[in-house]
Amino acid sequence: MNDQNNKPKESPKSIPGGAAARPNGLRRVLAKKWVTPAAFMAAAAIIVTLMWLYRGEQPEQTTTTPDTEVSQGDDVTTKPSDDTIAVMTGDEDMQWPVLNYGDLEVSLQYYDENATSEEKQAALVSTSDNQFLPHTGVDLTKPDNTTFDVIAALSGKVSRVDNHPTNGTTVEITHGNGLVTVYQSLSDVSVKVGDEVKQGAQFAKAGRNDLESEEGIHLHFEVRQNGNVLNPNDIIKR
Repeated sequence: MNDQNNKPKESPKSIPGGAAARPNGLRRVLAKKWVTPAAFMAAAAIIVTLMWLYRGEQPEQTTTTPDTEVSQGDDVTTKPSDDTIAVMTGDEDMQWPVLNYGDLEVSLQYYDENATSEEKQAALVSTSDNQFLPHTGVDLTKPDNTTFDVIAALSGKVSRVDNHPTNGTTVEITHGNGLVTVYQSLSDVSVKVGDEVKQGAQFAKAGRNDLESEEGIHLHFEVRQNGNVLNPNDIIKR
């Protein structure tokens, strides 16, 4: 009887699937080689999904490039960097701003950078302070140095009428698409700013100016597009 009481008590055995077996089972699962990569891929998939959902809620953004336009001062003209600038004239072909071009003479030609050295030298304008500037238009005169009618080279709206101290009376006509025709050394101007003129309509006569006084009575004619001066000889179809 005493021997039975003095026998050591046995510790309870673990029951398979019981509470004591759970920690060992978790460790066995984590010890598998495929567990860590699988967990990493699952986490990455969740992150990518969240980012996609977030971007889907953002408004679409568009990037626009502002249009640039060359500003044109009252007396400043810019030589074009490319002589192939397209001139948009609508349904009309630009014409010389005189009735009978064949009866007139070109007293001063446009300064063409592609011309010969002699032609370039002949197309320079001498200023009162002994500077030589490239001529930005074409000057027309009559052989007998008398006046003649000046007409609109294209249909458009009169955007400037004033008396310049050296260029004489000046008229500018705007034709759209950045295209402007300029008429200087005028007299007897019959239009004002805002007037609509049709191609071929007579609005002034040739006169004189101080800058090119040695030419006498003449018309200075320019073509500009977006602030660039263009060679009228390349635009007008004779």
